[in-house]
Amino acid sequence: MSLRYLTAGETHGPQLTAIIEGLPSNLELDFEELNFQLQRRQKGHGRGRRMQIETDTAQIVGGVRHGRTTGAPVAVVVENKDWKHWTSVMNVEPVEGSDETKRRVFRPRPGHADLNGGLKYNLRDLRNVLERSSARETAARVAVGAIARQLLGAFGVKVAGHVVSIGGVEAAAPNLPIDELIAVTEESPVRVADKEAEQKMIELIDRTKADGDTIGGVVECIITGLPVGLGSHVQWDRKLDGRIAQAVVSINAFKGVEVGIGFEAARIPGSQVHDEILYSEEKGFYRGSNRAGGFEGGMTTGEPIVVRGVMKPIPTLYKPLASVDIDTKEAFTAQVERSDACAVPAASVVMEHVVAWEVAKAFLEKFGGDSIEEMKANLDSYLSQVGAY
Repeated sequence: MSLRYLTAGETHGPQLTAIIEGLPSNLELDFEELNFQLQRRQKGHGRGRRMQIETDTAQIVGGVRHGRTTGAPVAVVVENKDWKHWTSVMNVEPVEGSDETKRRVFRPRPGHADLNGGLKYNLRDLRNVLERSSARETAARVAVGAIARQLLGAFGVKVAGHVVSIGGVEAAAPNLPIDELIAVTEESPVRVADKEAEQKMIELIDRTKADGDTIGGVVECIITGLPVGLGSHVQWDRKLDGRIAQAVVSINAFKGVEVGIGFEAARIPGSQVHDEILYSEEKGFYRGSNRAGGFEGGMTTGEPIVVRGVMKPIPTLYKPLASVDIDTKEAFTAQVERSDACAVPAASVVMEHVVAWEVAKAFLEKFGGDSIEEMKANLDSYLSQVGAY
């Protein structure tokens, strides 16, 4: 069984659309939980005016009946409330008028997809690039990941995310059970459990915004409750940690990823890197630590997955950088689009959901079935096999 999805839609278009194929039947969906996850993405100190316009909700228009998946493709729609201000500019039909009327973009913004996309697709209006490359698309990916999260939840798997650092301000590593971590960070405007760091982060974001600049940071995702053996060592593209790393870096503005202790492993001896293997009658095989972040050989070890992502500062600045007019080839100041001073807390939520998707995909590959009931039977059989090893 293969799980996949596609998204479509533009940041100022009428809606974002996602099609999910491969979900088993009889997965009971919690629609309030789905929309709660979408609304989490819109929170966080440092967000821009767009979040005051949109109140994201997901409408499922196919593949679900009476609250349960049917096994057919699931279609999800997230409307763009801001569309009413862009109906002419983003009309699918030909529109007459000047560049100003059409809001044509001809001055590419540094750090964006504008110039590369225009050159690649031979587009003279760079709006055709920025509309699709916008981080608005992550709303659709959160909707998709929220459904994958519910699939994992049906098997007792839990997903949490939190902010590790913003700019040079680092939060103390939280030593909390996952349920408590979820609850505490949900109450924080910057998604940290460290109150002292929280205040410093807020102050840094405010100073950055006042200066017309932006700031990035590091976020972490933790997943508990997984069995050993998701992913595989036998082929490079079946290694689950590699698949997660690709998914994380695919998020807008993400430029790095770590699993477990990550880059720290390059600075310390192997005796302080690898996790010793232990055994008890109660737990079976387990690790004495989790520096590997829940992976060995591209497969889950049964320990929590721990993945961090590095988000650069958003490149849309209110004191914009230099650029070049694609028509005249003359130097100009890059055009300014609406932006956030800091989207790191929101990016933490996005990362939770892209990681949850990859894990759910691997889970379905391992315990595949056409229904939830079949998957549970396959999982029980596998756990019995592992327990008897």
